[in-house]
Amino acid sequence: MILQKTLKKPVEISGVGLHSGKTVNMQLLPAPANHGITFVRSDLKPAKRFRACPTLVTDTRLCTVISQGGASVATIEHIMAALAGLGVDNVEIVVDAPEIPIVDGSSAPFVYAIQHVGLSTQDAEKQFIFIKRDVEVRVEDKWAKLSPYSRGFKIDFAIDFTHPAIRKTNNRISLNLTSQQFVQSLSRARTFGFLRDSEYLRENNLALGGSLENAVVLDEYRVLNEQGLRYEDEFVRHKALDAVGDLYVSGYAIVGHYMGYKSGHALNNELFRALLADSRAYEIRGFTEAEVGALSQTGLQTGELPATGWVF
Repeated sequence: MILQKTLKKPVEISGVGLHSGKTVNMQLLPAPANHGITFVRSDLKPAKRFRACPTLVTDTRLCTVISQGGASVATIEHIMAALAGLGVDNVEIVVDAPEIPIVDGSSAPFVYAIQHVGLSTQDAEKQFIFIKRDVEVRVEDKWAKLSPYSRGFKIDFAIDFTHPAIRKTNNRISLNLTSQQFVQSLSRARTFGFLRDSEYLRENNLALGGSLENAVVLDEYRVLNEQGLRYEDEFVRHKALDAVGDLYVSGYAIVGHYMGYKSGHALNNELFRALLADSRAYEIRGFTEAEVGALSQTGLQTGELPATGWVF
């Protein structure tokens, strides 16, 4: 049996909000079994609390926003990716602002903070979404798809930007994601943006906190960050990281194969809504003893949870 996990101790993280440009204070608090991932807006009186769910996603322009009862939390994808990658099932995310701090533009600060306090195993079986049949969504030439895949969570992602600095990098990635793979191969990939868009965004009160400290910034020809890229193909890796976070808004680890081409927050959310709309396409349950035994025969180590979480 694979058991649920929460944090051993509270975590506190502060940083600028990407869109507001204001300081945001966030706490990650341990939560009981079957609690799920819950957001709490502590700055509202009374505080507003709501559980992560794909149907509560209300905006996907530039980031993923989740809302209920007049309260919202924006830019949730990077913290959700960190929770998915480390196999965290139950946590309260308390923020004193309408967005998660952007920190360095990746999931790495959240990963490091969670790893520092460690995880606690709980007395309840972990639930997974097993993909049973293909589900696909398309918008023009962009698409995203979920397919059955019994050996955990596999991700294939491709991007296509005309920018010369992106074109010269590898624009495709394929990974069977374990927690170790997530930490090493995706977690440090930062969000990126174009200098030419900054004036428009600021005029519309967006990306007011964006800087070279929390994003990869490109002019017409090159990367402007003095230290360059963290991965040679950081652009496609960040888009894959976003997908991991967007899919984990369900709060369930996926056992299946995700494929995306030029997909973003909107299409990722559409894909999960399409999955939920077809009861024949998925099943929510734990791993059977036979499945655990079959996976252990592959040489995977017990306790090694993949991003959006499976195995051993």
